Amino acid sequence: MDDYLEQILHLIEEKGYARPVDISKRLGISQASVTNMLQRLDSEGLVKHEKYRGTVLTEEGRRIARAIIDRHELLTEFLQLFGIDEETIYRDVEGMEHHVSRATLNALRAVTRTLRESKEFRDGVLRRFET
Repeated sequence: MDDYLEQILHLIEEKGYARPVDISKRLGISQASVTNMLQRLDSEGLVKHEKYRGTVLTEEGRRIARAIIDRHELLTEFLQLFGIDEETIYRDVEGMEHHVSRATLNALRAVTRTLRESKEFRDGVLRRFET
């Protein structure tokens, strides 16, 4: 469900709309699977899906999608601060983002902010990371 909401928001921000065919291409799955999930998301009140039209996020769907994207961006930035290559980051974030708790995210957010803002702290952490 997270991947669908994330891609729907990205498509809406890029194109102004999200069609099942576009979601299908982004996720690499069949259009029939996308349509089934869109119907489920619609019944849960997260999207408004009209056959042959497109899909828009409800206010709640947008809130959840934004939280998913923020989580993805936080995990990505945290790993980038350690100089990890982008391919590894992508793979790791895709695995971690679906299993990380809110408490862990808050801890990572605090550490990431400190790493970003304090050169002395960042240098000390990176020295330990490299050894």
